[in-house]
Amino acid sequence: MRRSRAAPGVESSCRIAATPGVRLRGRWVPPPPLPLPLSPRGGSGSGGTMFTSTGSSGLYKAPLSKGLLLIPSALSLLLALLLPHCQRFFVYDLQAVKDDFQVWRLICGRIICLDLKDTFCSSLLIYNFRIFERRYGSRKFASFLLGSWVLSALVDFILVEAVWYFFGIAAAGNLPSGFLAPVFALFVPFYCSIPRIQVAQILGPLSITNKTLIYILGLQLFTSGSYIWIVAISGLASGICYNSKLFRLHQVLCVPIWMAKFFSWTLEPIFSSPEPTAEARIGMGATVDIQRQQRMELLDRQLMLSQFAQVRRQRQQGGMINWNRLFPPLRQRRNINYQDGRRSEQQASPPLEVSEEQVARLMEMGFSRGDALEALRASNNDLNVATNFLLQH
Repeated sequence: MRRSRAAPGVESSCRIAATPGVRLRGRWVPPPPLPLPLSPRGGSGSGGTMFTSTGSSGLYKAPLSKGLLLIPSALSLLLALLLPHCQRFFVYDLQAVKDDFQVWRLICGRIICLDLKDTFCSSLLIYNFRIFERRYGSRKFASFLLGSWVLSALVDFILVEAVWYFFGIAAAGNLPSGFLAPVFALFVPFYCSIPRIQVAQILGPLSITNKTLIYILGLQLFTSGSYIWIVAISGLASGICYNSKLFRLHQVLCVPIWMAKFFSWTLEPIFSSPEPTAEARIGMGATVDIQRQQRMELLDRQLMLSQFAQVRRQRQQGGMINWNRLFPPLRQRRNINYQDGRRSEQQASPPLEVSEEQVARLMEMGFSRGDALEALRASNNDLNVATNFLLQH
């Protein structure tokens, strides 16, 4: 990856000794670099929260997501509480579309959820998927939703006919209503483009990541009805087709530029949200490309340190359940002698050479040689990152 100018708060390793910080065993230790604020609470890496992939809190720069949260949810509550006699106009009935040519049900039946449980789960998922609107822009995000919404209607017909042909089950009149297929389609870019960062380890290879709760919400929505699996499969299939740019669908099923400008001028001022003031700003670079590159570099460091933390826990702790991770005590450091450090260094066969000068600096700060070697190897000989990790673990 091409390196760029260091961000504020991330000092160069050659100046680490002169950087003001905390005093540890008689020596000054530099402050840790600013973490990438990937979560609403600012948590990141292995010690972050469950929502580390959703970006900053609120709906800043996500007017379309805000509209999808407010309007369908309000209409769903209105139909359930005040206008239950009007719910028949929003039933997703493919049998009526095929036999009575009620094509309007393809629109009305696929916008508003008639089940409040589906409304709640889909709203939570849309809120967490707002990161794609910030990343791609409102027009491209709207094009993805439109394309997956149209494609999933076709896949619904195919799946309903296949279920009737092979199993004799009539599912055309029992499909759930609502904007559900595009929500399931968003799991495709979520799986492909959002990095997986471990938060906790529970049962051996099983671990909790920053994406676990989102998948649990999707599973809850998937099991909320008898035939919602048809809508879920059609949504995932349409998301795969649109995300992989199959048959150039992203060029055909897209929002025109003139329409995007019109809605940007009329509706965006209504649904826009102010910038959150309780979070640290990230505008470190002079251009958007530099800022994006700096974000990716910081995220690479987080992923690297998360993997390093996982390896350390597997080496130091045994058993099936990692109780020390679920109930973390104060870390009791052990001084490992030089012979053990040399033996572990020979057994590990590190892929890169570690600078003895940097190892000596970390040992002068009070860390053992084994910890210093592992931290420097995981941080690619970055003394600042290695010190930050050793101080936080």
